Amino acid sequence: MRGAFIIHSTLLCSAEKQNRPFRVNYCQHLLQTVIMFLCGWLVMVTLIPVILSVNPGVEVKITDKGIEYGRQLGIAAIQEKLKKIQIPDFSGKQRVSPIGKVQYSLTNIQIVNIGLPIAPIQLVPGSGVKLSINNAFINLRGNWRVKFLRWVKNSGSFEVGVNDLSISESLAIKSDSTGRPEVSTISCAASVGRVRIKFRGGASWLYNLFSKYIEKALKSALQKQICPLVTNAIDDMNPRLKTLNVLANVDKYAEIEYSMVSSPAISSSSIALKLKGQFYNIGQHQEPPFSAPAFSLPPENNNMLYMALSAFTANSAAFVYHKAGVLSIYITDDMIPKRSPIRLTTTTFGTFIPQISKQFPGLMMKLLMKTDKSPVVTFEPDRVTVQVTGTVTAYAIQPNDTLTPLFILNLDTSVSSKVSLSGMKLGVSLTLNKMNLSLQTSYVGQFQVQTLSNSLEFVLKWVVIPVVNVQLGKGYPLPALKNMELENTKLQILKDYMLIGTDVKFTG
Repeated sequence: MRGAFIIHSTLLCSAEKQNRPFRVNYCQHLLQTVIMFLCGWLVMVTLIPVILSVNPGVEVKITDKGIEYGRQLGIAAIQEKLKKIQIPDFSGKQRVSPIGKVQYSLTNIQIVNIGLPIAPIQLVPGSGVKLSINNAFINLRGNWRVKFLRWVKNSGSFEVGVNDLSISESLAIKSDSTGRPEVSTISCAASVGRVRIKFRGGASWLYNLFSKYIEKALKSALQKQICPLVTNAIDDMNPRLKTLNVLANVDKYAEIEYSMVSSPAISSSSIALKLKGQFYNIGQHQEPPFSAPAFSLPPENNNMLYMALSAFTANSAAFVYHKAGVLSIYITDDMIPKRSPIRLTTTTFGTFIPQISKQFPGLMMKLLMKTDKSPVVTFEPDRVTVQVTGTVTAYAIQPNDTLTPLFILNLDTSVSSKVSLSGMKLGVSLTLNKMNLSLQTSYVGQFQVQTLSNSLEFVLKWVVIPVVNVQLGKGYPLPALKNMELENTKLQILKDYMLIGTDVKFTG
């Protein structure tokens, strides 16, 4: 339709050139509109690959060991579904030599046992998963009844053994509209090998008259139900996958998004999920002024699952908390340990800056420490470092509780982070590495900043960092499904990301 509009417009302008000058302005305007439309369309086409190529902040790799655990859960679910096979009562008429037409009926047919002994999973790179079930068997039992020669009747029970049952199911794993993984059936094929029926009651010569017809009917009834039930068992996986915490609440300031940025990457030996792994202010999803760099996981496969959290995820958290104004703290004297000789008073600080005790004798003080930009988190092998820059503003508290500024210092600190796991949360604790001070503004005249280094380092180490650690110790949620627990967990700090290797268990 748009193409027709462009062609029509061009022809119209060509035809109207004879009616100058009235039509010239119209045609020029129309052609400008067409050109703007084409340019806009080309820009959108150019942007599409950029939008679709977002790097993940978190990557999860499911190894052969994890896939095997998933296979066991899946086979158990399929086995439960197959137990629900329902074979209705059926009857028929069959001409059997030499006695003529035989009427038969089978009723109350029930499954008593199902075995799925061989069921390998094959990963199909780039497309999905293939499940093959071979040499399976089903045992059934029920009641039978026959009538022939108008007056001869007989009945009894029967047992059926279904052997050499095979099922082949091909699955696709994609990302749904919410960014969660979703499985769907591409194709399913089922075949029933041998069906053997054993009758109880009646005469043995009678069994042979119609057993092959019964076996054929049972085989057909079974084969029609297997694939729908297996597909139904696969579909039942999706409600569990829907429990992935794509938007996990952290606290009253932040939430973290774990939606998938692309469909799972399937190789011959693993499945990789690429998750956004980005912190946001609650209700305000503003992108930070940096993006997630590409990274790849090491070829480890001792655990079921490997989860890599990049420095981007940590830095997005720092951006969010700085933007929310959380990275600031007022420090008062009652927060200083009682045994400390350093007090937040003009008397104590007057020993380093005499002008303070002269101008504001005998007053309590208050310090405001806050960041002036987002802290920067870096991951190096076995080490997490956070670089923080900010200011320290000192106030004298007047008798009427008003605050009089004394000085403002520039603060540049480096802290180390220790990361730990507790359940499905990642905890962090900080320790001070070093601190540098410089004078930004003084309201009490010039003084030597370094005379305050020991006092402010004490405040950072014994007041500020413990307060921060209480919050960090509450932990940050990892991507997880409902009822998922981690076992045999190992955490490593590597270049640009931390790696969690773990086994998993589902408790419900």
